Amino acid sequence: MKTKITTLIALFLLSLSATAQIDRSVQPKPGPAPKITLEVPGEFELKNGLKVLVVENHKLPRVSYTLRIDNKPHAEGKTAGVSSILGAMLGNGTLNISKDDFNEEIDFLGARLSFNAQGASASALSKYSERIMELMADAAINPLLTEEEFEKEKAKAIEGIKSNTKSVDAIASRVGGALSFGKNHPYGEFVTEETLNNITIDNIRAYYQKYFNPNHAYLVIVGDIDFDTVKKQVKKYFKKWEEDAGIITTVPKPLDNVQYTQISFIDMPNAVQSNISVTNNVSLKMDDPDYHAVLIANKILGGGFDSYLNMNLREEHGYTYGARSSVGTDRYGASRFTAGTSVRNAVTDSAVVESLKEIKRIKTTPVTAEALRNAKAKYVGDFVLALESPSTVARYALNIKVNNLPKDFYKTYLEKINAVTIDDVQRVANKYFSTDNARVIVVGKGSEVIPNLEKTGLTIKYFDTYANPVDKPVFSKPIPAGVTAQTVISDYITAIGGKDNLEKVNTLLVEADMTIQGAPFAPKAIIKRMTPNKFSMEVNVEGMGTLMKQKFNGTTGYQEQQGQRKPLSDKEIAEKKAEIGLFEELHLKPSEVTLESIVTVEDKDAYKVKVTKGDDTSFKYYDVESKLLIRNESTKEMQGQSLTSTEDISDYKVVNGVMIPHQQQITNGPQIIILKANTVKINEEISADDFN
Repeated sequence: MKTKITTLIALFLLSLSATAQIDRSVQPKPGPAPKITLEVPGEFELKNGLKVLVVENHKLPRVSYTLRIDNKPHAEGKTAGVSSILGAMLGNGTLNISKDDFNEEIDFLGARLSFNAQGASASALSKYSERIMELMADAAINPLLTEEEFEKEKAKAIEGIKSNTKSVDAIASRVGGALSFGKNHPYGEFVTEETLNNITIDNIRAYYQKYFNPNHAYLVIVGDIDFDTVKKQVKKYFKKWEEDAGIITTVPKPLDNVQYTQISFIDMPNAVQSNISVTNNVSLKMDDPDYHAVLIANKILGGGFDSYLNMNLREEHGYTYGARSSVGTDRYGASRFTAGTSVRNAVTDSAVVESLKEIKRIKTTPVTAEALRNAKAKYVGDFVLALESPSTVARYALNIKVNNLPKDFYKTYLEKINAVTIDDVQRVANKYFSTDNARVIVVGKGSEVIPNLEKTGLTIKYFDTYANPVDKPVFSKPIPAGVTAQTVISDYITAIGGKDNLEKVNTLLVEADMTIQGAPFAPKAIIKRMTPNKFSMEVNVEGMGTLMKQKFNGTTGYQEQQGQRKPLSDKEIAEKKAEIGLFEELHLKPSEVTLESIVTVEDKDAYKVKVTKGDDTSFKYYDVESKLLIRNESTKEMQGQSLTSTEDISDYKVVNGVMIPHQQQITNGPQIIILKANTVKINEEISADDFN
């Protein structure tokens, strides 16, 4: 069966994001440095230890609340994930109000209230402020921690783990923390399906009792309120919150940086891009004298569009859509410097070399006065803009408290930013940005990137997706005697039903549920095909109508997106006409296919067959054991970028004597789309009119 719809979906995604792209190449002219005026919070503390900060701001009739439980970082061990499940359960009803009634009242008031294991946040019109505070307090003190809700959230968490098994970015994040800090460190620990299955409702309740307590908590209230009134309300609603007996937690030290710069490679055979991060541990606190200079140095290196990294990797070389760097702060001395990007497999080695070059550049060559001036101007603009948000005011108030900062820390913030010199930038770059003891973490397709990475001269050490050391992967195996591309394709045709049965298929109808990673909606796709090459696809969302449509009637066609229709180009029409039959393998010529090797695809041995049609090259992967097609892979030039797409095919089921795959996972760069067929029909309910 012809299953390649990746290009169409890629175009659909690009069209959705096109309107979000703005021109960042034009720098605004800097104005005079503004004078910063921050309200000094009113403060009081309850007998149970809850510390309250109140900032009156009467510009708008709104109030926001930020509750933070300021526990020391701690590892969760065999029940890693217990805090995240607790956080998902909090705020869904109380012992006094059912879940449905609780959520309905929040909606009725036009308010917002959300919880996590470290606290909560809420906002509402000031006329409803007391009721929102009452609901927040009730949810914090009397959470509805039921077995039923626990099982739902646990199942969601397990499903999230499973869905991320093929996510390069998720693996990079997990392994990066584990390798930098250690698996037993709070910042390096990760959640697995095993640890989630270890968790019981009793673990959830015990964790709540131990860690969700007022004597480690801050409540920040910002907005159109009166201090004395709020003080009475807080005492009324939070006084029953019982403090704990006292928790003694020792934060462990993170791992030392590696002795020499090296590559830590994690093989992801499904990866169409490599995730690269050059990282080293640092100890930087907000009250450190270097703090503001590090912010500026990072801004110049990788903190904006015109940074060293982005101008090199994106603008000069076209390796990526964006390259960034960051430096974390931590009052316990455990944070990281990271310079990262995602690039095409073919340029992974070059991106590593260029990233290290730019880090060395800021350490060895003084930045220009213009670069320094621009970085400061951006920080001034971002800082002033952020002050418009009540959440920023709350965060600043909390930062001063929990980090033991001077009370004028933010009032003098821009003065200290503007005081950073060229020498300061070079000094802190050498102190915090390592090129001698850096770990270059690369998550990618080893068979395509390791040969070139080996040419960089850097030592490569190999790890699995859970940060365990492993041997260098074996990427190909010898092809057995007598096996050719033709025998592989012939075996596949036999496996899915045989040539005679396949040739009887004149139409194919597939109705599928779509999952688009990160999308706030769940589309449905209707795909229709008719021999020899008629094609129709519609993507619909309930309440939004048809988002995308493409039709081809064998002669001409069109594509429609969000109501805008345009005819298919001559090239697109030619490509459609060349697609003969519903099962491509029936029509592949011996001259068009080459058996390249046996490779590993999702822990299965697979024959890799190269398909060449004119100037177009693609790859098909057939399971050695089952003989079924399990992956398509192709590369297209789209909007000036080279985009590699993989289509993982699974869940074959018999329909009218033919094996049809019922699930496809399509990966276009960082975007993942899953189609799960709920209806598949052969030679039914399709007419030629469906393609007009």
